[in-house]
Amino acid sequence: MFGWLFGKKKETIDPEMKYLIVGLGNIGSKYMNTRHNVGFDVLEYMAEEAGVEWSGKSKGDMTTIKHKGRTLLLLKPNTYMNLSGEAVNYWMQKEKIKKENLLIIVDDLNLPFGKMRLRAKGSDGGHNGLKSVAQHFGGQNYARIRIGIGDDFKQGQQVDFVLGKWDSDEQEKLPKLVKKAAGGVKSFASIGMKFTMETFNK
Repeated sequence: MFGWLFGKKKETIDPEMKYLIVGLGNIGSKYMNTRHNVGFDVLEYMAEEAGVEWSGKSKGDMTTIKHKGRTLLLLKPNTYMNLSGEAVNYWMQKEKIKKENLLIIVDDLNLPFGKMRLRAKGSDGGHNGLKSVAQHFGGQNYARIRIGIGDDFKQGQQVDFVLGKWDSDEQEKLPKLVKKAAGGVKSFASIGMKFTMETFNK
């Protein structure tokens, strides 16, 4: 009734309905369209689909989307991969995100290209971004979507492969994979880990 006098009431978000979705990657044009940045790719697809803009925030670029009554905070850390945990920890604390409402999207050498797995917890698999998250998070007990990038490289060429551009065949198939991963994110937030795993991991 007196909104015109006191200003619009600030919207409050139920912590149970708020999720932090983090795509791991490296900032900068030289890392765009590389295998290591597939986490960024998924979030950028989700933001474009929802028609929302990114904002530069502390320790990363962020935007917010709504899905079935849930609020999804999308975060692309600007700390570079090896320090990803700093950004995750900062925004977990700032937004008071519950542990079970965190989801990390990451590339995985241990899965063939195109395969994806949603897990409630697990090892870092040698991934430096996940190692950093675990260090700041106090363990590996957090949800993640692992997107397979394959291991088609010779001994000693792992870094070049991971930081390399998708080849033409991968580039053609990537949009479908990114769309599936985005669907997994929304399902995780709306119907939960158990039921999403049953369909997403098939």
